[in-house]
Amino acid sequence: MNVELSEEALAYGSTVRQAFADAGGDRLVRDAELEPAKRESAYAPVLGEVGAWELEPRADGDDLEAAAAVCRASGYWCAAYPVAERLARPADGEVDGLLVVGAPVRAAAVAGLDLRWATVTVDGQRGLVTAVRPDGPPRTTSFVGELEIAATAGDGAGDLALGLVLPCWTLLGMLDRALDLARDHVLVREQFGQRLSSFQGVQFQFTEAEVERAGLEMLGKYALWSVRTRRPSAVADALALRLAAIEAAEVVFRVAHQLHGAIGFCDETQLSWLSRYSQPLRRLPLGLSATRSALVKNIGRQGLPGLFHE
Repeated sequence: MNVELSEEALAYGSTVRQAFADAGGDRLVRDAELEPAKRESAYAPVLGEVGAWELEPRADGDDLEAAAAVCRASGYWCAAYPVAERLARPADGEVDGLLVVGAPVRAAAVAGLDLRWATVTVDGQRGLVTAVRPDGPPRTTSFVGELEIAATAGDGAGDLALGLVLPCWTLLGMLDRALDLARDHVLVREQFGQRLSSFQGVQFQFTEAEVERAGLEMLGKYALWSVRTRRPSAVADALALRLAAIEAAEVVFRVAHQLHGAIGFCDETQLSWLSRYSQPLRRLPLGLSATRSALVKNIGRQGLPGLFHE
């Protein structure tokens, strides 16, 4: 079992991250809130120029790794665009992306985009989005809108694993950036004549957050390998990854906000934007308790094979 991403995928992720930086970086999400109608034209061409839309993660293992790297890079720059959902699109080409939806509220951060969406529930029921009703302005909703869905025939279990895994890589990219921002903050700020980074309590907090982030990264690689090799436990592995992602996000953002203090909740700092735009990923399609319940229901008494089973 080799769960490490290839050098090519890592290099591609670096290229995508630089492409976002060159296109405006943090300014992109701020502009998207000010002019929601330009969200598609701001993000889609950037990814098109680096060939992201040509990836076929369902058909090729190398493309799957590259897609995960793209999602991580987009999360690092807090991209206000459903990158993972578009990359998880079904192979038939009839829709532009795939959304995993939960109950009772079926919603996704796709309001204002003129795209066609397929859906799949945690139980494997397929559907098509017929309309998206925005719940409010982007400033308060992060582009989340309620979905009107028409059920379709077929088993969506194969869609579900990929649809759950790729957004977790987006959230991983957000955690990467949150820790980078917190690290930069404590390296320059001083208290009692010392840099914040020199205090043992700060170092302990960073250690806790980094352990969570690194653990999520390893589980993300394992779940990606599980999807790539089409293991019977792929959906369970994807749900376990989502559970770990939500828990890691709670720790990392708590630490980052504590180290920033009150300014971390102000839009003058990019941490505020990251924290706000991480909410749809952490709450949809299922929150912490619902994800845990879905995982228990999926694995029953069998348990998970885990990283060290083979």
